[in-house]
This record gives sequence, C-alpha cells and structure tokens, in this order.
Amino acid sequence: MSHTAINLEETIGKTVGRRTKLRNAFEYGMAQQRAGSELVRALGGPRYPKGVFRFHSHEEADAWLMKYRILSATKRS
Repeated sequence: MSHTAINLEETIGKTVGRRTKLRNAFEYGMAQQRAGSELVRALGGPRYPKGVFRFHSHEEADAWLMKYRILSATKRS
C-alpha cells in the first residue's frame, strides 16, 4: 500500500472556477421568475389539462400527450 504525501505548505497554483456573489439574491431570483413567466406568456406554453392522469400503458400516455400537443400547436397558428 502506498501513501501519498501531501505538502500542506504548498500554495495552490490554479483556481478552476469562482462563484459570483450576488448583491441581492432575492431580487435576482424574482427577476428570473419574471423572465420565465414572460417567456411562457410570449410562447403560449403547453396547453395540457391539469391534474394527475393514470394510463394503462406507455403507448396510451404517449397518444394522450401527442393529442394535446397537436391541439396546442393548432390553436397557436
């Protein structure tokens, strides 16, 4: 078994990345939230029925999803 020697007095030669410090994280988060909602509003967002749906198979779920994707695309044009 070999032991690796670590020199604790050696200085680190390279910094890989730094985390930027935000002045006000709350304002930044709220701005991101507004930008996201404006984007969804501009693009229209998916128009699927809300709720929990149970399907007997993956094929049935895929067919349901495709049906509402097509309806959503036709409403936009």
